[in-house]
Amino acid sequence: MQPHESARGPHVLRQINSRAVLRAIRERSPARVADLMQATGLSRPAVTRAVAELRDAGLVADVDETAQVSMGRPAQWIRFRAEAGYVVGVDVGSHKVVAMVADLSGKVVASRQMATGERLLQSVRDTIAEALAKADLTGDDVWAIVVGTPGIVEESSGEVLLAPGIPGLAHLPVLDELRTITPSPVLIENDINLAVLGERWCGAAVGSDSLVFVHWGVRIGAGIIIDGKPYRGANGAAGEIGFVDVFSTPDGPDPEPLLGARAANAVSEKGAFEHAVGSQTIAELADAEDVAAVFAAATDGDPAALEVVDRIAARFARGLAALLLILDPREVIIGGGLSRAGETLLAAIDRHLRPRILTSPRLVLSDLGSDAVALGAVRRALDHAEQRLP
Repeated sequence: MQPHESARGPHVLRQINSRAVLRAIRERSPARVADLMQATGLSRPAVTRAVAELRDAGLVADVDETAQVSMGRPAQWIRFRAEAGYVVGVDVGSHKVVAMVADLSGKVVASRQMATGERLLQSVRDTIAEALAKADLTGDDVWAIVVGTPGIVEESSGEVLLAPGIPGLAHLPVLDELRTITPSPVLIENDINLAVLGERWCGAAVGSDSLVFVHWGVRIGAGIIIDGKPYRGANGAAGEIGFVDVFSTPDGPDPEPLLGARAANAVSEKGAFEHAVGSQTIAELADAEDVAAVFAAATDGDPAALEVVDRIAARFARGLAALLLILDPREVIIGGGLSRAGETLLAAIDRHLRPRILTSPRLVLSDLGSDAVALGAVRRALDHAEQRLP
């Protein structure tokens, strides 16, 4: 038998049918056999056989017929068993760790937030363990864990190469530590790359195939979706716009190198764009204790606060325009701490941005707020967990 013939055998056809039926059940749960036949184009015997295999695998279950019957012979209703497995999405920040536990439908069943302690990996482990305990689960119930962290993550190895804002995280054995929690896969991803997945899944740009998410706080970074897929770049560094320098004059001094001799300190230093529009800079320009007070005053019409907001919006638009002219996204979502400034800031950005770009993407604020990274990690974990399905 030739090798390629094994890919055309009856067992492969059954797998294809099972996957099609399972997808239809997940989208319509609960569903009747007739519904599944219509959705998949398969015959009744093929659907019935696939349902039986999925039932044996613990992925589907029959619904109580008495609850579905109005008159006549009861139809067979099948539901997806979202409780057959669970995933964990984790957001590791400089001050806190958030863990969300979700079932296979994506429903979050438990979450836990803890302050980041001196022993970072122990903080992450404890947060995950407490979230699982809250859901009355163990590591054996988990199908995948995805951890979001600031900085550059090497995709194939999962090693954190640079971690801005969290000194000491780079090169730690994060995967080795977390793999002791569960026998299932553990993955690490840049936090902003996960945030854009979260917004596309259940946030401000559901289903968008052309999207930029900009995290704006003390740090600034962008997550990018191109043709429906995340774009990470050749080395996982795509979207690090905090280091973009659009403010130096042509005859000014050359900028200092970002890496090279400064590599040891790069994890804690800010880029030119972050210096220009970061939250600390906004507070300093307004001579205020924090940015929340600045935007509250601007919303109330304070002239000095409005001037600061306009100045910062102009700077932000200048840096953002450089990214948008290259990518031409359909939608731009602004998240992070400064997204809480609301329409006052958004309107100012829009006013300064339009003259600098050639097209007009939809510009909106994040719907998910501080949950974007953890929810994006849940989505990424679900995508990975689906590889275990038939």
